[in-house]
Amino acid sequence: MFRPDLDLSPMTMPRVTSLILLGFLTISSSIFIGGCSSDEKKVDTAEAAYELAQQYDKEERYEEAIRRYQEVKNKYPYSKFAVLSELSVADAHYKQESFPEAQVSYQNFKDLHPKFEKIDYVTFRLGLCYFNQLPPTSDRDLALAGKTISNFDEVIKQYPNSEFVKEAQEKKAAVLKLQAEKEIYIADFYFKKAQWDSARLRYEGEVKNFPGQGFEAKALSRAVICAARASEMDRAKELLALLKSRFPKNQSEIQDAAREIR
Repeated sequence: MFRPDLDLSPMTMPRVTSLILLGFLTISSSIFIGGCSSDEKKVDTAEAAYELAQQYDKEERYEEAIRRYQEVKNKYPYSKFAVLSELSVADAHYKQESFPEAQVSYQNFKDLHPKFEKIDYVTFRLGLCYFNQLPPTSDRDLALAGKTISNFDEVIKQYPNSEFVKEAQEKKAAVLKLQAEKEIYIADFYFKKAQWDSARLRYEGEVKNFPGQGFEAKALSRAVICAARASEMDRAKELLALLKSRFPKNQSEIQDAAREIR
């Protein structure tokens, strides 16, 4: 409110400004100190510290959340919240799509806590970490495919009642399809180079190791051709008989193979 008795002459203005500034700083300091006290109060127990980390997590401030979870592990190593924080670190990495880091964290957790009540979840997430590092096409490196399938198989076989079984089966099928395509891709490469023995072994490997993926008729037909061109006629006839018995409707593949034996 305006006070008519207040002297606002140029001589007094600096003093008034200083008083206002001093008051503002005093209020700000009080708020800051109160805020710090409040924060300190929030994290004076393992549970409170974990809940604060979770809050950062929910806000998608994952780096800060990870730092806070690690603080819980360090300050309260024997608390149940230390174990939960270990898992939450892995989950935070996963949410960031930092799959190699998440993979390491889940694996460490699994090694340290094999009897954890939700170990099926941990194993499934570990499988997903490998799955999400696989290339989208079969012409690239599939070195992680084996570990991907291994973790999904563990969920499917050891935890048949787990809520993650269905998705584990679906993801495993997708990886098997990719592996089958890879085997055909390599076999075709050898076939084009006229490296008949190498190509045949790859085609036969596809039939044996990846049944039901849709490539078996082609693989058997090409295997017959490879065997015939390598002058292994007995093997070529065996493979042709197998092709006819298993895929009698695939006349195009049968005819292509049969032409090599005549």
